[in-house]
Amino acid sequence: MENKLSLYKPSNVWKYFEEILTIPRPSKKEEKIIKYLIEFAEKNNLPYKKDDIGNILITKPPFKGFENKPTIVLQSHMDMVCEKNADVNHNFDTDPIPYYIDDGWVKSNGTTLGADNGIGIAIQLAILEDYSLKHGKLECLFTVDEESGLTGAYGIKPNFFEGKYLINIDSEDEGIIYIGCAGGIDTTGILKFNLIDIPKEEFSTLSIKISGLNRGHSGDDINKGFGNAIKFATRILFYLFKNTKVFLSNITGGNLPNAIPREASFIISFKNKHKDKILGIINEEWNNILNEYKSIEKNAKLNIEKVETPEKHIDIDSTKKIISVLYSLPHGVICMNNEIKGLVSTSTNLASIQRKDNVYEITTSQRSDVTSLKTEVANRNASIFMLAKINYYHSIGYPGWKPNPQSILVKKASKIYETLFNKKPKITAIHAGLECGVFTKYYPYLDMISIGPNVRNAHSPSEMLEIKSVEKFYQFLTALIENF
Repeated sequence: MENKLSLYKPSNVWKYFEEILTIPRPSKKEEKIIKYLIEFAEKNNLPYKKDDIGNILITKPPFKGFENKPTIVLQSHMDMVCEKNADVNHNFDTDPIPYYIDDGWVKSNGTTLGADNGIGIAIQLAILEDYSLKHGKLECLFTVDEESGLTGAYGIKPNFFEGKYLINIDSEDEGIIYIGCAGGIDTTGILKFNLIDIPKEEFSTLSIKISGLNRGHSGDDINKGFGNAIKFATRILFYLFKNTKVFLSNITGGNLPNAIPREASFIISFKNKHKDKILGIINEEWNNILNEYKSIEKNAKLNIEKVETPEKHIDIDSTKKIISVLYSLPHGVICMNNEIKGLVSTSTNLASIQRKDNVYEITTSQRSDVTSLKTEVANRNASIFMLAKINYYHSIGYPGWKPNPQSILVKKASKIYETLFNKKPKITAIHAGLECGVFTKYYPYLDMISIGPNVRNAHSPSEMLEIKSVEKFYQFLTALIENF
């Protein structure tokens, strides 16, 4: 079939997804997608409203004779994670997302695809447009800024929507009904440093870049054993400083709290006579890393390039502090859930180190389905910053969503799925964060589930969306809202 999504089924879903791919929608910059949703509502004569923070609610009246059915809220978020490979030239504020189809999956070229949560928006619009569907009143809720703070969900006021049953379309596994999620918080250290001069004529300088690691979501993929590029870079630096004298002029890696760092780089200078020893240490440690991760990180790359020696370097005390902090900060699964087999309970992600003038920001992200454990691990990271005598702060964070296996919506969804496909869906919780937990602030009575088609490698340039799962998911969702 041609490389055109609108030729696939359901055609109305793919038509809208193609349109959404052309609309820039970074977090906190959703003006264009808001305009698009309002124009859709006006074109289809559907009532809508917009709150002060930018959330949109489009209402579809019930099918004739179905006025007494319960109101259902369908919900997705407008924004997308904007990640790209370092060698890709793409402006997420202005450029459309290019896509191609490969073996039944929709993919992008070196950028995030935005299926999280563009496909959710497209499915809602298709349902709003289809007046052959027989259902009660529908409220389609589109929230802003889910990916960088959940501010849209936090900003929803009481009575913005009236439905008591909410279907979140932001999960990424067809055949799984999620009924709970982890809460999260970020812990960021602020490390100030001074700069010193070294005689350029006596020194050589190398730029070392780590790339090619698996792209992973810090919630969904934290238990898969993916490598962390910042950890790899720090490990090499630790052995360099332990065994010889080098000067660090920069280190950077990662970008977003909810993505496992796949790339990192650093620049070091050293006396010319130590070049062979320096290269020996780098290659030895890199080979150790490759051996340890040979079954997981098969495409990991180390690039060493000779560059001009910079005028300034980070002072030795600050360099030791940077390396010690990064080397000490935990990364990965802390503990598993004792009640749901295979579910991560608590984790932490060493997410990024970014330089701003003479300050480094080191961001870590903690998740847990137990509030006290979320706080405990956040404080564990904070204690490392405290030992290094650098300032830190915690984000506001977001709450988890406590599972309710006995909910009416869960039981109905499970029954309909089994009837349609002759197998039971998996019912579980997710280690990632969802807006469902936040909604309970003003709507504590909500009965909720989270579902979606197959999306893989979200929050990374390897993000992809399975075409056949969209058709199957749409069949399930429309049957659910018609038969609820």
